[in-house]
Amino acid sequence: MDQQQNEDEMHKDPNNWKWMCFYYNKNDERLFLPKRNPAFGFTMNFANPRSYLILFPVLFIIVLMIFLPFGSKS
Repeated sequence: MDQQQNEDEMHKDPNNWKWMCFYYNKNDERLFLPKRNPAFGFTMNFANPRSYLILFPVLFIIVLMIFLPFGSKS
């Protein structure tokens, strides 16, 4: 079995999807992969430690934008 077929089988396995929307598979080295319905874009493999190196800074920036005052002082 080649790597592409193996990746496709892991992707289709419902045991690798948590709450049907979060992909979590320690055996899959891919960081980004298509969602279950590819029309909805891509998701991250949350079993891959690099996904958190992307996720936490993005969440931190969002939180900063929500809680830091922007604009002119009135």
